[in-house]
Amino acid sequence: MNIAARAGRWSAAHWKTATFGWLAIVICAVAVGNLAGTVSLTDSEQSTGEAARAQAMLTAAGFHDHAGESVLVQSRSHVATSPEFRTEIKSVVARLKTLGQIQGLRSPLAAANQGQIAKDGHSALIQFDMKGSTDSSGDRVQPVLDAVGGLQRAAPQFTVAEFGDASSHHELNKTINGGLSKAERLSVPITFLVLLLAFGAFVAAGIPVLLAFSAVLGSGGLAALASHFVHAADATSSVMLLMGMAVGVDYSLFYLKREREERRLGHRDALQRAAATSGRAVLASGITVLIAMAGMLLTGSKTFDSIGIGAMLVVFMAMVGSLTVLPALLGRLGDKVDKGRIRKGRANSRVWDAVLRPVLRFPVPAAVASAAVLVVLALPTFGLHTTLVGVSDLPKSIPVVQTYDKIQQAFPGAQTPADVVVRGRDVTSPQVQAAIARLTRLALASGQAKQPIQTTVNGRHTAVRISVPLVGNGENARSMAALHTLRDRVLPASIGRLPGVAYAVTGETAGTHDFNSQLKHSFPLVFTFVLGLAFLLLLVTFRSLVIPLTSIALNLLSVGAAYGVLAWIFQQGHLQGLLGYHSNGAVVTWLPLFLFAVLFGLSMDYHVFIISRIKELHDDGLSTSDAVSRGIRTTASTVTAAAAVMVAVFAIFASLPTLDIKQLGVGLAIAVLLDATLVRGVLLPATMKMLGEWNWYLPRWLEWLPRVGLGADRPTPAALEGSQPPAANVEAGRATPAAELV
Repeated sequence: MNIAARAGRWSAAHWKTATFGWLAIVICAVAVGNLAGTVSLTDSEQSTGEAARAQAMLTAAGFHDHAGESVLVQSRSHVATSPEFRTEIKSVVARLKTLGQIQGLRSPLAAANQGQIAKDGHSALIQFDMKGSTDSSGDRVQPVLDAVGGLQRAAPQFTVAEFGDASSHHELNKTINGGLSKAERLSVPITFLVLLLAFGAFVAAGIPVLLAFSAVLGSGGLAALASHFVHAADATSSVMLLMGMAVGVDYSLFYLKREREERRLGHRDALQRAAATSGRAVLASGITVLIAMAGMLLTGSKTFDSIGIGAMLVVFMAMVGSLTVLPALLGRLGDKVDKGRIRKGRANSRVWDAVLRPVLRFPVPAAVASAAVLVVLALPTFGLHTTLVGVSDLPKSIPVVQTYDKIQQAFPGAQTPADVVVRGRDVTSPQVQAAIARLTRLALASGQAKQPIQTTVNGRHTAVRISVPLVGNGENARSMAALHTLRDRVLPASIGRLPGVAYAVTGETAGTHDFNSQLKHSFPLVFTFVLGLAFLLLLVTFRSLVIPLTSIALNLLSVGAAYGVLAWIFQQGHLQGLLGYHSNGAVVTWLPLFLFAVLFGLSMDYHVFIISRIKELHDDGLSTSDAVSRGIRTTASTVTAAAAVMVAVFAIFASLPTLDIKQLGVGLAIAVLLDATLVRGVLLPATMKMLGEWNWYLPRWLEWLPRVGLGADRPTPAALEGSQPPAANVEAGRATPAAELV
């Protein structure tokens, strides 16, 4: 008997141990996670390449991790040399000096800070640092924001507004946390409603939701504990909620649907049959998803390490819960799982019947047409451009974003400068100072840098940070060209001529560039790892060389189409009004690789479930053509319900205001929708119908592979005698046929 069947039998026989054991594990995980707390990635850990080296140099040099802030003073009618403007600047400076939360205040009226006055004279920046670390500065900046707000109300003829690391983090955290709270509130009831429509009964709909949500809670606690070894990225919790609700519901759905089907066919060992078939499919698909998620650990990025570990934890928890506590609950509930029935459903969908009939009758045209549609959708992928999301990508309704835009207009690049870090024995020596002066002249003369260029020396005089505002918005092609000019021309011709001096460049633009480069180099490795292990798993599972090859081909078409639609929407700027975003001409940097891993894993959920049913029917004596027809028809309602749950959950995230999470939600929703309809409903059956018995081809030299068939274990004669249809399941002297199952 297979592992899933053994787990199902044990859980059903020890339902109290399985159920309360699961609850104890979840509660303990949450408690331990709360006690341990979450350790987040530092700025240097989030960086890669040269940007990471520069961040490490800053840390080693003892540069304090303080959040920099700027107060913009602006007037259309006055210039900085006018008495009115100077009086307003002095008023703002005096008020800020009374605040205990700030340090290092730099007034534009000081002779050394002339770069803090715009060329047209109508704007000035008052700069300072928040006390304490950057990580906690967002929690402490509100009094400063209140003070600046009071200054604005006292001087309506001026614009007095604040922007910086702390204020942007404050607003971003408020926006993200509000969005995630909304997603958490909506995901559970929406999932329940979709399952209620699928099952037609309250109890049956509630079980998958509760299991999925408990898996998310438990894995969240484990992820907090894991963050002490692999520090957590900001996006990890969002990804875990997405994956946990989607995968957790899917696994329970597969299992529960099959158990109900077997029970209504009159089999007294329905739970064992479901465990041996759908349970084994859940195990196979779960391992495939874990493999896909593990691919993210090969990127060389600590952000992806965190996301990958978090996703693996929640998938593992969902899989274990489906294989243990779910059969325990089903065994205990029995027929009560249908309690609260609101309607009688059907296993076979009239819509899918109508779709499959012509597809199986004309498989070649159906396969060609569906593949052509996917290829056309994938075409925008060839022009895909990526960038990290910055402040300018936040909703324009946020006050700090409006201030950021005003500062960018008056001081281009000032809020997203490139930070050149120089390390030597004494950076205050005449030779180093002359090289820094040459760097400034060359940078400004290139037309790729702007004022104010500022320098900060550490206490030991062993390192200096030179902030160089670049042209562009920090993310676009102009900024990238300016970064190349700085790194490849300006620095080698200035700092690079000094012996015994090391230097590196960091900042938002450098971070985006280096992160993109890192992913481009690691993508082939991730690609090979995920596809290679998935191929081996499917080869062993189905004992066929053709099934893994066609499975991978179909999944790649599905992923490619999702990439193309994502680029068409967000990079080319379509549907901005409908989706409520402003295009920055790119897709967020980490999304393509993440989508590949996640979509490949999720699409395998459906694929393994469908192929398992087809192979089971084929092993029972049906021809491949009949097995494909019946297998897809009997799994169509399950796949449709599972896809509807995923699309509904992902659509919630698509409605959130932050651009990266919106892109994640839209990309996943579209991909799952395409995969569950066009790929699984048209291309898969058409391809299998064309291949016929070749689907199960296994070369003789691979006959040594272990047999882990997906069909139900054959019941003993005694079990068969005891599995006669109960009276409740007999209609007109016969058992309920599969076509009438829920």
